[in-house]
Order: sequence, then C-alpha cells, then structure tokens
Amino acid sequence: MSLQTTIDPQEVEKFAAMAAEWWDPGGKFKPLHLMNPCRLDYITSQIATEFGRDLTDSAPFTDLRLLDIGCGGGLLCEPMVRLGATVVGADAAEKNISVARVHAEQSGLEIDYRHCTAEDLAAAGELFDVLLNMEVIEHVADSAAFLSACSALLKPSGLHICSTLNRSAKSYAAAIVGAEQIMRWLPKGTHDWSKFITPGELETLLTGAGLDPVDKKGFVFNPISWSWRISDRDLSVNYVTSSLKP
Repeated sequence: MSLQTTIDPQEVEKFAAMAAEWWDPGGKFKPLHLMNPCRLDYITSQIATEFGRDLTDSAPFTDLRLLDIGCGGGLLCEPMVRLGATVVGADAAEKNISVARVHAEQSGLEIDYRHCTAEDLAAAGELFDVLLNMEVIEHVADSAAFLSACSALLKPSGLHICSTLNRSAKSYAAAIVGAEQIMRWLPKGTHDWSKFITPGELETLLTGAGLDPVDKKGFVFNPISWSWRISDRDLSVNYVTSSLKP
C-alpha cells in the first residue's frame, strides 16, 4: 500500500523500532501503561455523554464504529472492543500493526487493524462515530492537514478525542528531561519539544478542520502515588480535548 502522507518517516521509524515492547508494562511504553487508566476514564465518559450510553451496561458502545488513529500496539483498541464498539486500529508503522494483530488474536478479540494513514481512510470514504487521536498529532509532519483528514472521517455529530503535549517549560522538564533523560522510560529523541502544541493552538487547528471543541482536561502525573489523574485546570504538560463534527 502507498501511504498518503502527513506522516513523518523519522517519527514512524522511532516507534517501529520499539514495536515489540508495546505490551510490556515495564518496557519503553511504561508511561502509556501508567496513563492508560486515566485515558480510558476520560474517553469512556466522553463517549457515554455524547452518545447517551450507560457505562454500567455490559457492552455500552454497541453499534458505535470507532477509529484509533496511530493505534500503536492496540492499548486503547482492545478495551474499546470489550465495551462493545466495532474498532478499526490504524498505524503508519507496519511493525506496530503486526504486534497489535498478534496480541488481539491471543486475547480472542476481533479488531480490524490496518497499516495505513488517516488520509488513506478518508480517501476510501470511511466514516466513524468516534475517532481517537491520542499522542499522535505531535509526531505528524502537517498537523492541520492531519486534523482535516480526521474530520473527514467523522460522521455528522461524531466525536473526536485528541490528546497531546503542551509546549511549555514544564512539559520539556517532564517529557524530555524526566521521561527520556532521567527515568529513561523512552529513548532519547522520542519527543521533539518544538512540535508540542499549546491548547490554544490545538483549538485553532481543530476549528480550522471543521470541528467544534467542547471539552478539554489535563492529565497530571503524581510522582508520589505513581499515578495519573484528570484535571480541570492543569493542562501544563499532557492534556486532552473533545470535539464534535457539526
């Protein structure tokens, strides 16, 4: 397949090199494993709110078609399937998709994993109720074009959830110095601080792509409890937004 492109080949290669470690909670993706419960709390509550679903049901997301763009090894795809959604996981790194397929098969889950980009899916006329765009936008070559492709993939009233890193002194200290240089959770060079996006910049990009931002929260790490929480106020490092397709 020829991948249509807002992808940055160097960024894809970084994650392809780490692909085998996606499901190792003590490996290079340890930060995502730690953050995942917090991410899932936000994602599920937003989907439930916008689509009127009861999270106490056994499969509350039944009949919802969901795309996880930049799905990596499937850390979000698998819980979404367990909640009843029909899930497509897409990633520009073919090694990530191979790992994700094997893990889903071992877990007895049916997930439509594809080695492709948002642009490929939009060109094919694919449409989704929910699009997860988590920790991806800071790695693409053209964030405006990427979000336009994401917007094209949403049905009317569809929900777009996007998380990224704020471009702040605190995020440099946490993501670059802390995670890469001191804790060595990630290889040096995984993140490029200059490509981080402030909440104001992201809101402008989202509205420019035809999306209507309706919510934003921070993901805050507590080094004492070694856990993450959702914050209404602190968007200084990691943050997440929800937007609707008019």
